[in-house]
Amino acid sequence: MTKPTHDRRVTGDDQVSAVYTWLVEPGREADFREWAHGIQRVASTFHGQQGVTWLQPEGEGRRFHAVVRFADTESLERWMESAERAEWHDRLDGIARPAHPHLTTTGMESWFTVPDGVARPPARWKMALTTLLAVYPFALLHTWQAAPRLGDVPLLLRAAVLPLFLAPTLTYLVMPQLSRLLRGWLYPDRP
Repeated sequence: MTKPTHDRRVTGDDQVSAVYTWLVEPGREADFREWAHGIQRVASTFHGQQGVTWLQPEGEGRRFHAVVRFADTESLERWMESAERAEWHDRLDGIARPAHPHLTTTGMESWFTVPDGVARPPARWKMALTTLLAVYPFALLHTWQAAPRLGDVPLLLRAAVLPLFLAPTLTYLVMPQLSRLLRGWLYPDRP
């Protein structure tokens, strides 16, 4: 059986992610979830592993996605080439097969992490409201404190100040905390 390959790799200064997609055989969803918990436990023992976000299908869908995050490319490659990973992928025979999805996501799911779990992504309106709760205080602070002081700065630079500060602050500080704080509301069907 061929091993799933990631659909894309997103590299950054601090993190690399791989997106995997599997098409689960009818009636084998519980087996797949058990497998997912097992491989996630094994992956968490690898140096540099920073978590997995599982996205399961709505309704009767059979396409499951995982976003696997590592600290750097070397850590991801060690996992990809490991005997442990190969052994776990061999266990999928008859349960699921790799699929290359027409992946439709908002791009915000990685802000809403469910540690050690498998869950549907939050409803888009909940993601939008949570993001609004995170962004509003910074927009207010920027409008009150920074914007008046930037009056003589060229427009392109003035417009860059808030997003240059806000994107990393939301990604690394605010959204992980807000996601944990609102976990019960964002993921109501998670045990």
